[in-house]
Amino acid sequence: MKNCEYQQIDPRALSVSPLSAQNPAEKKVQRPRRKWEAFPGKNRFFCDGRLILARQNGVLPLTLGLIVVTSGLFFAFDCPFLVEHLTVCIPVIGGVLFLFVVASLLRTSFTDPGILPRATADEAADIERQIDTSGSSTYRPPPRTKEILINQQVVKLKYCFTCKMFRPPRTSHCSLCDNCVERFDHHCPWVGNCVGKRNYRYFYSFIISLSFLTSFIFACVITHITLRSQAKKGIVQAVQSSLCTVVELVICFFSIWSILGLSGFHTYLVASNLTTNEDIKGSWSGKRGAEESGNPYTYSNIITNCCATLCGPMPPSLIDRRGFLPPDEAIPAAAASEMELPPFTPKSDANMV
Repeated sequence: MKNCEYQQIDPRALSVSPLSAQNPAEKKVQRPRRKWEAFPGKNRFFCDGRLILARQNGVLPLTLGLIVVTSGLFFAFDCPFLVEHLTVCIPVIGGVLFLFVVASLLRTSFTDPGILPRATADEAADIERQIDTSGSSTYRPPPRTKEILINQQVVKLKYCFTCKMFRPPRTSHCSLCDNCVERFDHHCPWVGNCVGKRNYRYFYSFIISLSFLTSFIFACVITHITLRSQAKKGIVQAVQSSLCTVVELVICFFSIWSILGLSGFHTYLVASNLTTNEDIKGSWSGKRGAEESGNPYTYSNIITNCCATLCGPMPPSLIDRRGFLPPDEAIPAAAASEMELPPFTPKSDANMV
């Protein structure tokens, strides 16, 4: 037998990835992942994270379709008759209202409503240390609320076990989107998104402009049918000659009341500096059986409340959707398993002869 020499292998040399032993031309450069790709909430992102939408957004196409179809029928079948018999300003006014409604709807739907990022592991551990009650021998659960003072009034902050943080004032966790939303108003399925601090002004402009558009089309449709009935000397003949106008009349009749009621309700909320969530829960009234207390966020002036809600500066988005994940978080679990070393198989003595 020939003399064989054994040399000890440095274990650190084996920690090199098998990909490094391949030809450099065959190496696959891993694409850096953006944070929206690993976002924990129940949202959908478009245009590389620039647009955000709730995962349950099936009603949004219905909303957009009703607006487009009703307005399209109006421009196609009513405007030519009304321009000929009344004025050319009718399609101009209708076109401006239509564009404003669609723009407000899309802005509401694709804007971050004010989602708060979830606490990191270090931040969650720090909060747990703050609320820890480990001084006693028996276990006591940590308190779920803490109290702060706003305008000489006590406000309770609730702890969110999903986001691992105390929710700021007026913040609530949306169960459909699975996010804490700042100044949470409500989750609106018609726009396919939550309505909160960053998109409430667009939502309010949407329902107000939609009220004007629906009322305008409704009035024009009635005028159209009235003029046709006078020309044809009968309402039946006028309806038979303009069936599409009747479709518009039915859609507007059944939708205008809810739209006007919703607009009036949110006008009241804006003037009072309230949210839908606070009004339904009765946070600042006696609905809960507690002692009646005033709204600590109101400025006691309708104009000031409206300006603070609708005309203030747009707060920046707190979720860095287009930021890049750290390299250690961006590596998938499959890639990590590929870096494991194969089991060591000793050489056979026959190879050493």
